[in-house]
Amino acid sequence: MLKKENTPLIETDRLILRKFLDTDIEDMFSLYSDKEVNTFLPWFPFDSIEKTRNYLHNNIFAEYKKPIGYRYAIAHKQLNKVIGFISLFQINEETKSGDLGYALSKDFWNNGIITEACKEILKKLKDNGFKYITATHDINNPSSGKVMKKLNMIYQHSYDEMWQPKKFMVTFNLYKIEFHD
Repeated sequence: MLKKENTPLIETDRLILRKFLDTDIEDMFSLYSDKEVNTFLPWFPFDSIEKTRNYLHNNIFAEYKKPIGYRYAIAHKQLNKVIGFISLFQINEETKSGDLGYALSKDFWNNGIITEACKEILKKLKDNGFKYITATHDINNPSSGKVMKKLNMIYQHSYDEMWQPKKFMVTFNLYKIEFHD
């Protein structure tokens, strides 16, 4: 049985992993509108604060109403601003699994931030009863694959998918981590 919990607060040395707030909208827009950050995400960069606000209210806040959910804002402690996100999608209570996704402002790339945050979230998922977590990356985004390897995720296979809404074929590498008692 999975523990019924939604986006519990987690702290690391540098980060606060928490729920998104209305006051994060400017930081979110900076992240969600950046073309380079959004190259490998399954949506087009946002072109307005209003679209960002709608996404926050209609998608993220809706997830917070579920009994189980993990939709984290990555807040930098020293700067007191949101610099990224980590989400667990496709949560399956029967198989006790989910699919991990993340993004980070390019100003913070290559500093181990996503790895640091994901390690803590994976610990929480294990403690909460999850049996395994998957994650995928576009083969043209090997940096994301490096994060998965640092998280001790194991490569499973590659597959091709028509990527929506961008409508082009992508080859994804799928990684998996299994939790053992």
